[in-house]
Amino acid sequence: MLGRALVAPYTRAVSLRVTEIFFSVQGETSRSGLPCAFVRFTGCDLRCGYCDTAYAFHGGKSMERTEVLAELGRFPTRFVTLTGGEPLLQKELPDLSQDLLDRGYLVSVETHGQRSVAGLPKAVVKIVDVKTPGSGELAKDLSVLDELDAKDEVKFVICSREDFDWSAKLVRELRLEDRFPILLSPSFGVVDPRDLTAWLLESGIQARLNLQIHKYVWGADARGV
Repeated sequence: MLGRALVAPYTRAVSLRVTEIFFSVQGETSRSGLPCAFVRFTGCDLRCGYCDTAYAFHGGKSMERTEVLAELGRFPTRFVTLTGGEPLLQKELPDLSQDLLDRGYLVSVETHGQRSVAGLPKAVVKIVDVKTPGSGELAKDLSVLDELDAKDEVKFVICSREDFDWSAKLVRELRLEDRFPILLSPSFGVVDPRDLTAWLLESGIQARLNLQIHKYVWGADARGV
């Protein structure tokens, strides 16, 4: 009995820490507006100044992969976004992603871009947020960009004209336009979308204006949408 007690903690399945699971429309990316099921995981190792999901830093509940899959199965969609917090902190994220792919889901993962995505299944669409100076968590290691392919997307959240100029310079220097879709998001309530649109058109870079449409539909502070 003693031997079994000692072994049990090491054989127990690792669970996922989940803040919320909900059904809405994708508010961002090139799939903006599509019905989508979301899993928001708990925990993040960054503290961006514009973060709108700080409620996911702590708390949440432990769920096994089977429980997450059962909850997602209730929704009439085959598109799932795994987000956070920072989803790559979840050790079982690759396995959950593969479970979903095996069930015919289109799977996207939204990450802050400062952790490797190499462990995720290749078919997963990676949405990588390159942290601008205005975020307070400036991206210094961009090696994650070398782990992406043409189906993945790179996002910059723009907090000022300086952020935009920094982002445009990086896009050009790394020839990102030739590698994957580029998303430019105005920090909500900080940068006027009209200003960002003008900067984008003036710059000539090939990027997509990336408005958070869920905030325009339900308001900036709504959860579960």
